[in-house]
Amino acid sequence: MPNISFYPYEPNRVLPAIFATIIALSLSVHIFQNFRYHYWRTTFFLTWGGLVFTSGWILRAISTQNPANLPLYISQTVLILAGPPIYAAAEYNILSRLMNYLPMHATLNPNRVVLLFIYIGAAVEALTAAGAAKIATHPQPGTSENVNGGRLISISLVLQGIVEIFFLFLVWDLHRKSKKSKMLSPNILTVFIMLYGTASLIFLRCIFRAVESFSKYKKGGCDGSSSSSLENCGNITNQEYYLYIFEATPMVLYTLWLNLIHPGRFLPANPKRYLDLDGQTEREGPGWIDNRSRWLTFVDLFDVRGAIRGRDAESEFWKRPDEGRICVDGSFALGTASNRRRRYGVGDGERKRAQVVD
Repeated sequence: MPNISFYPYEPNRVLPAIFATIIALSLSVHIFQNFRYHYWRTTFFLTWGGLVFTSGWILRAISTQNPANLPLYISQTVLILAGPPIYAAAEYNILSRLMNYLPMHATLNPNRVVLLFIYIGAAVEALTAAGAAKIATHPQPGTSENVNGGRLISISLVLQGIVEIFFLFLVWDLHRKSKKSKMLSPNILTVFIMLYGTASLIFLRCIFRAVESFSKYKKGGCDGSSSSSLENCGNITNQEYYLYIFEATPMVLYTLWLNLIHPGRFLPANPKRYLDLDGQTEREGPGWIDNRSRWLTFVDLFDVRGAIRGRDAESEFWKRPDEGRICVDGSFALGTASNRRRRYGVGDGERKRAQVVD
Protein backbone atom coordinates (compact mmCIF):
# COMPACT_ATOMS: atom_id res chain seq x y z
CA MET A 1 0.00 0.00 0.00
CA PRO A 2 1.56 3.35 -1.01
CA ASN A 3 2.43 5.88 1.65
CA ILE A 4 -0.21 8.61 1.81
CA SER A 5 0.34 12.02 3.34
CA PHE A 6 -1.86 15.10 3.37
CA TYR A 7 1.25 17.23 3.80
CA PRO A 8 2.94 18.33 0.53
CA TYR A 9 6.32 17.79 2.24
CA GLU A 10 7.87 15.56 4.87
CA PRO A 11 6.66 17.29 8.07
CA ASN A 12 9.07 17.99 10.90
CA ARG A 13 8.14 15.90 13.93
CA VAL A 14 10.08 17.86 16.55
CA LEU A 15 9.30 21.53 15.96
CA PRO A 16 5.52 21.24 16.59
CA ALA A 17 6.21 19.84 20.07
CA ILE A 18 8.75 22.60 20.76
CA PHE A 19 6.34 25.38 19.73
CA ALA A 20 3.48 23.74 21.64
CA THR A 21 5.64 23.73 24.78
CA ILE A 22 6.70 27.38 24.41
CA ILE A 23 3.14 28.58 23.79
CA ALA A 24 1.81 26.47 26.68
CA LEU A 25 4.42 28.00 29.03
CA SER A 26 3.48 31.49 27.86
CA LEU A 27 -0.19 30.62 28.40
CA SER A 28 0.57 29.56 31.97
CA VAL A 29 2.26 32.90 32.60
CA HIS A 30 -0.75 34.76 31.14
CA ILE A 31 -3.10 32.93 33.50
CA PHE A 32 -0.87 33.84 36.45
CA GLN A 33 -0.67 37.48 35.32
CA ASN A 34 -4.44 37.76 34.89
CA PHE A 35 -4.90 36.69 38.50
CA ARG A 36 -1.97 38.82 39.71
CA TYR A 37 -3.25 42.04 38.11
CA HIS A 38 -6.99 41.20 38.23
CA TYR A 39 -7.06 41.74 34.47
CA TRP A 40 -9.24 38.90 33.18
CA ARG A 41 -11.78 41.25 31.67
CA THR A 42 -9.18 42.84 29.39
CA THR A 43 -6.80 40.00 28.57
CA PHE A 44 -9.08 36.96 28.70
CA PHE A 45 -8.51 36.40 24.98
CA LEU A 46 -4.82 35.77 25.61
CA THR A 47 -5.86 32.70 27.58
CA TRP A 48 -8.47 31.56 25.10
CA GLY A 49 -6.20 32.14 22.11
CA GLY A 50 -3.35 30.38 23.90
CA LEU A 51 -5.50 27.32 24.55
CA VAL A 52 -6.60 27.11 20.91
CA PHE A 53 -3.12 27.74 19.49
CA THR A 54 -1.44 25.29 21.87
CA SER A 55 -4.02 22.66 20.99
CA GLY A 56 -3.31 23.20 17.31
CA TRP A 57 0.42 22.59 17.69
CA ILE A 58 -0.15 19.58 19.93
CA LEU A 59 -2.42 18.07 17.28
CA ARG A 60 0.15 18.89 14.61
CA ALA A 61 2.81 17.04 16.62
CA ILE A 62 0.47 14.03 16.69
CA SER A 63 -0.54 14.44 13.05
CA THR A 64 3.06 14.37 11.82
CA GLN A 65 3.33 10.88 13.28
CA ASN A 66 0.32 9.80 11.21
CA PRO A 67 0.22 12.11 8.14
CA ALA A 68 -2.45 10.00 6.41
CA ASN A 69 -5.01 10.73 9.13
CA LEU A 70 -7.36 13.33 7.61
CA PRO A 71 -9.28 14.30 10.80
CA LEU A 72 -6.00 15.06 12.59
CA TYR A 73 -4.71 17.00 9.60
CA ILE A 74 -7.88 19.11 9.36
CA SER A 75 -8.08 19.68 13.14
CA GLN A 76 -4.52 20.93 13.51
CA THR A 77 -4.93 23.18 10.46
CA VAL A 78 -8.15 24.77 11.77
CA LEU A 79 -6.84 25.33 15.31
CA ILE A 80 -3.55 26.84 14.15
CA LEU A 81 -5.51 29.14 11.80
CA ALA A 82 -8.03 30.06 14.53
CA GLY A 83 -5.54 30.92 17.29
CA PRO A 84 -4.11 34.24 15.98
CA PRO A 85 -7.49 36.00 15.41
CA ILE A 86 -8.40 35.20 19.02
CA TYR A 87 -5.02 36.46 20.20
CA ALA A 88 -5.70 39.67 18.23
CA ALA A 89 -8.92 40.26 20.21
CA ALA A 90 -6.74 40.83 23.30
CA GLU A 91 -5.03 43.83 21.69
CA TYR A 92 -8.45 45.26 20.77
CA ASN A 93 -9.39 45.13 24.45
CA ILE A 94 -6.09 46.76 25.42
CA LEU A 95 -6.69 49.62 22.97
CA SER A 96 -10.17 50.07 24.43
CA ARG A 97 -8.73 50.30 27.94
CA LEU A 98 -6.09 52.78 26.72
CA MET A 99 -8.82 54.92 25.15
CA ASN A 100 -10.74 54.87 28.43
CA TYR A 101 -7.55 55.97 30.18
CA LEU A 102 -7.10 58.83 27.66
CA PRO A 103 -10.74 59.64 26.81
CA MET A 104 -10.00 63.17 25.61
CA HIS A 105 -8.00 61.69 22.70
CA ALA A 106 -10.27 58.75 21.81
CA THR A 107 -11.47 58.91 18.20
CA LEU A 108 -14.52 56.77 18.94
CA ASN A 109 -16.36 55.17 21.81
CA PRO A 110 -13.82 52.84 23.53
CA ASN A 111 -16.51 50.35 24.43
CA ARG A 112 -17.65 50.16 20.80
CA VAL A 113 -14.05 49.56 19.69
CA VAL A 114 -14.09 46.19 21.43
CA LEU A 115 -17.48 45.19 20.05
CA LEU A 116 -16.62 46.33 16.53
CA PHE A 117 -13.37 44.38 16.35
CA ILE A 118 -14.76 41.34 18.11
CA TYR A 119 -17.75 41.18 15.75
CA ILE A 120 -15.41 41.39 12.78
CA GLY A 121 -13.17 38.82 14.45
CA ALA A 122 -16.19 36.55 14.85
CA ALA A 123 -16.84 36.92 11.11
CA VAL A 124 -13.22 35.95 10.43
CA GLU A 125 -13.56 32.89 12.64
CA ALA A 126 -16.88 31.97 10.99
CA LEU A 127 -15.38 32.19 7.49
CA THR A 128 -12.38 30.12 8.62
CA ALA A 129 -14.66 27.48 10.17
CA ALA A 130 -16.93 27.40 7.10
CA GLY A 131 -13.96 27.04 4.79
CA ALA A 132 -12.43 24.30 6.92
CA ALA A 133 -15.76 22.46 7.04
CA LYS A 134 -15.99 22.45 3.24
CA ILE A 135 -12.44 21.16 2.94
CA ALA A 136 -13.06 18.51 5.61
CA THR A 137 -16.18 17.19 3.88
CA HIS A 138 -14.58 17.40 0.41
CA PRO A 139 -10.88 16.66 0.99
CA GLN A 140 -10.09 15.82 -2.62
CA PRO A 141 -8.16 18.78 -4.15
CA GLY A 142 -9.73 20.21 -7.29
CA THR A 143 -13.37 19.66 -6.34
CA SER A 144 -15.52 22.78 -6.32
CA GLU A 145 -16.38 22.49 -2.61
CA ASN A 146 -12.72 22.04 -1.68
CA VAL A 147 -11.68 25.09 -3.71
CA ASN A 148 -14.56 27.19 -2.34
CA GLY A 149 -13.52 26.22 1.20
CA GLY A 150 -9.99 27.39 0.48
CA ARG A 151 -11.28 30.67 -0.93
CA LEU A 152 -13.36 31.30 2.18
CA ILE A 153 -10.22 30.88 4.28
CA SER A 154 -8.36 33.25 1.92
CA ILE A 155 -11.09 35.89 2.29
CA SER A 156 -11.00 35.57 6.08
CA LEU A 157 -7.24 36.19 6.07
CA VAL A 158 -7.56 39.29 3.88
CA LEU A 159 -10.34 40.58 6.13
CA GLN A 160 -8.19 40.13 9.21
CA GLY A 161 -5.34 41.99 7.51
CA ILE A 162 -7.66 44.94 6.77
CA VAL A 163 -8.79 44.92 10.39
CA GLU A 164 -5.18 45.12 11.58
CA ILE A 165 -4.51 48.10 9.31
CA PHE A 166 -7.53 49.91 10.78
CA PHE A 167 -6.40 48.95 14.27
CA LEU A 168 -2.91 50.37 13.64
CA PHE A 169 -4.52 53.61 12.41
CA LEU A 170 -6.48 53.97 15.65
CA VAL A 171 -3.35 53.30 17.71
CA TRP A 172 -1.37 55.86 15.69
CA ASP A 173 -4.14 58.48 16.02
CA LEU A 174 -4.32 58.07 19.81
CA HIS A 175 -0.51 58.12 20.04
CA ARG A 176 -0.29 61.31 17.96
CA LYS A 177 -2.86 63.15 20.06
CA SER A 178 -1.29 62.03 23.35
CA LYS A 179 2.15 63.20 22.23
CA LYS A 180 0.82 66.54 21.02
CA SER A 181 -0.89 67.20 24.38
CA LYS A 182 2.27 66.16 26.28
CA MET A 183 0.47 63.28 28.00
CA LEU A 184 2.82 60.60 26.66
CA SER A 185 4.63 59.30 29.73
CA PRO A 186 7.21 56.48 29.38
CA ASN A 187 4.68 53.93 30.69
CA ILE A 188 2.01 54.98 28.18
CA LEU A 189 4.60 55.01 25.37
CA THR A 190 5.52 51.44 26.33
CA VAL A 191 1.91 50.37 25.77
CA PHE A 192 1.80 52.12 22.40
CA ILE A 193 5.02 50.43 21.27
CA MET A 194 3.66 47.07 22.39
CA LEU A 195 0.44 47.61 20.39
CA TYR A 196 2.38 48.68 17.28
CA GLY A 197 4.63 45.64 17.57
CA THR A 198 2.02 42.99 18.30
CA ALA A 199 -0.35 44.27 15.59
CA SER A 200 2.53 44.24 13.09
CA LEU A 201 3.24 40.61 13.97
CA ILE A 202 -0.42 39.70 13.38
CA PHE A 203 -0.36 41.61 10.08
CA LEU A 204 2.83 39.84 8.95
CA ARG A 205 1.22 36.51 9.70
CA CYS A 206 -1.92 37.54 7.74
CA ILE A 207 0.14 38.43 4.67
CA PHE A 208 1.91 35.07 4.76
CA ARG A 209 -1.28 33.07 5.23
CA ALA A 210 -3.13 35.00 2.51
CA VAL A 211 -0.31 34.49 -0.02
CA GLU A 212 -0.10 30.83 0.93
CA SER A 213 -3.84 30.29 0.64
CA PHE A 214 -4.28 32.07 -2.69
CA SER A 215 -1.28 30.29 -4.21
CA LYS A 216 -2.56 26.96 -2.91
CA TYR A 217 -6.10 27.22 -4.29
CA LYS A 218 -5.59 29.18 -7.51
CA LYS A 219 -5.03 25.90 -9.35
CA GLY A 220 -7.61 23.89 -7.48
CA GLY A 221 -5.90 23.14 -4.18
CA CYS A 222 -3.13 20.75 -3.27
CA ASP A 223 -1.84 18.30 -0.68
CA GLY A 224 0.57 15.39 -0.67
CA SER A 225 -2.01 12.69 -1.35
CA SER A 226 -1.16 12.42 -5.07
CA SER A 227 1.52 13.57 -7.49
CA SER A 228 -1.00 15.52 -9.60
CA SER A 229 -2.24 17.38 -6.53
CA LEU A 230 1.30 18.03 -5.36
CA GLU A 231 2.10 19.77 -8.64
CA ASN A 232 -0.50 22.46 -7.85
CA CYS A 233 1.31 23.52 -4.68
CA GLY A 234 3.23 26.77 -4.85
CA ASN A 235 6.69 27.26 -3.39
CA ILE A 236 5.33 28.57 -0.06
CA THR A 237 2.99 25.61 0.38
CA ASN A 238 5.71 23.14 -0.59
CA GLN A 239 8.19 24.36 2.03
CA GLU A 240 7.38 23.79 5.69
CA TYR A 241 9.90 26.29 7.02
CA TYR A 242 7.71 29.17 5.82
CA LEU A 243 5.10 28.06 8.33
CA TYR A 244 7.55 28.28 11.23
CA ILE A 245 9.09 31.58 10.12
CA PHE A 246 5.91 33.50 9.30
CA GLU A 247 3.24 31.78 11.44
CA ALA A 248 4.70 30.09 14.50
CA THR A 249 7.54 32.51 15.27
CA PRO A 250 5.50 35.78 14.99
CA MET A 251 2.77 34.38 17.24
CA VAL A 252 5.29 33.12 19.80
CA LEU A 253 6.85 36.60 19.82
CA TYR A 254 3.35 38.07 20.15
CA THR A 255 2.40 36.10 23.24
CA LEU A 256 5.85 36.45 24.87
CA TRP A 257 5.80 40.22 24.26
CA LEU A 258 2.52 40.45 26.13
CA ASN A 259 4.04 38.39 28.94
CA LEU A 260 6.87 40.92 29.25
CA ILE A 261 4.73 44.03 28.74
CA HIS A 262 1.51 42.93 30.35
CA PRO A 263 -1.02 45.80 30.20
CA GLY A 264 -2.03 45.12 33.79
CA ARG A 265 1.29 46.67 34.82
CA PHE A 266 0.69 49.90 32.87
CA LEU A 267 -3.08 50.53 32.70
CA PRO A 268 -5.75 50.50 35.41
CA ALA A 269 -8.21 47.64 35.53
CA ASN A 270 -11.01 50.08 36.33
CA PRO A 271 -12.25 51.54 32.98
CA LYS A 272 -13.57 54.66 34.74
CA ARG A 273 -10.13 55.67 35.92
CA TYR A 274 -8.55 58.20 33.56
CA LEU A 275 -5.50 60.42 33.27
CA ASP A 276 -6.06 64.10 33.96
CA LEU A 277 -4.95 66.76 31.50
CA ASP A 278 -1.81 67.45 33.54
CA GLY A 279 -0.50 64.03 32.46
CA GLN A 280 0.16 62.90 36.04
CA THR A 281 -2.98 62.97 38.19
CA GLU A 282 -5.53 60.20 37.84
CA ARG A 283 -9.22 60.58 38.57
CA GLU A 284 -12.27 58.40 38.62
CA GLY A 285 -14.92 59.73 36.29
CA PRO A 286 -18.29 58.53 35.03
CA GLY A 287 -16.75 56.57 32.18
CA TRP A 288 -17.27 57.20 28.50
CA ILE A 289 -20.59 58.96 27.92
CA ASP A 290 -22.41 58.52 24.64
CA ASN A 291 -26.06 59.54 24.73
CA ARG A 292 -26.76 58.32 21.22
CA SER A 293 -28.81 55.20 20.62
CA ARG A 294 -26.91 51.93 20.52
CA TRP A 295 -27.51 51.37 16.80
CA LEU A 296 -26.30 54.88 15.97
CA THR A 297 -23.00 54.30 17.79
CA PHE A 298 -22.35 51.44 15.36
CA VAL A 299 -23.61 53.20 12.23
CA ASP A 300 -21.64 56.39 13.01
CA LEU A 301 -18.57 55.04 14.81
CA PHE A 302 -16.63 58.32 14.56
CA ASP A 303 -19.61 60.43 15.63
CA VAL A 304 -19.44 62.57 12.49
CA ARG A 305 -22.81 64.03 13.35
CA GLY A 306 -21.51 65.09 16.77
CA ALA A 307 -18.37 66.61 15.25
CA ILE A 308 -20.53 68.74 12.94
CA ARG A 309 -23.01 69.80 15.60
CA GLY A 310 -20.51 70.00 18.43
CA ARG A 311 -19.96 67.36 21.09
CA ASP A 312 -22.29 67.36 24.07
CA ALA A 313 -20.53 69.19 26.94
CA GLU A 314 -21.78 66.57 29.41
CA SER A 315 -19.77 63.86 27.70
CA GLU A 316 -16.49 65.76 28.03
CA PHE A 317 -16.12 65.02 31.73
CA TRP A 318 -12.32 65.45 31.62
CA LYS A 319 -12.90 69.20 31.17
CA ARG A 320 -14.53 69.25 34.59
CA PRO A 321 -11.79 67.71 36.74
CA ASP A 322 -13.27 68.98 40.00
CA GLU A 323 -16.18 66.58 39.51
CA GLY A 324 -13.87 63.55 39.38
CA ARG A 325 -12.40 61.99 42.48
CA ILE A 326 -8.62 61.99 42.65
CA CYS A 327 -6.98 58.57 42.89
CA VAL A 328 -4.50 58.78 45.77
CA ASP A 329 -2.88 55.38 45.38
CA GLY A 330 -0.54 56.62 42.66
CA SER A 331 -0.48 57.03 38.90
CA PHE A 332 -0.10 54.35 36.25
CA ALA A 333 1.37 56.95 33.93
CA LEU A 334 4.15 57.57 36.44
CA GLY A 335 4.48 53.92 37.44
CA THR A 336 3.40 54.51 41.05
CA ALA A 337 0.02 52.70 40.95
CA SER A 338 -0.67 48.98 40.75
CA ASN A 339 -3.62 46.72 39.99
CA ARG A 340 -2.31 44.34 42.63
CA ARG A 341 -3.81 46.60 45.30
CA ARG A 342 -7.51 46.26 46.01
CA ARG A 343 -8.47 49.07 48.30
CA TYR A 344 -12.04 50.00 47.77
CA GLY A 345 -15.53 48.74 47.10
CA VAL A 346 -17.57 47.42 44.25
CA GLY A 347 -19.22 49.58 41.62
CA ASP A 348 -20.89 49.01 38.25
CA GLY A 349 -20.48 45.27 38.57
CA GLU A 350 -16.68 45.43 38.61
CA ARG A 351 -14.22 45.39 41.52
CA LYS A 352 -12.44 48.72 41.62
CA ARG A 353 -8.76 48.69 42.33
CA ALA A 354 -7.68 52.13 43.43
CA GLN A 355 -8.12 54.41 46.41
CA VAL A 356 -9.90 57.69 45.74
CA VAL A 357 -10.60 60.89 47.57
CA ASP A 358 -13.24 63.54 46.93
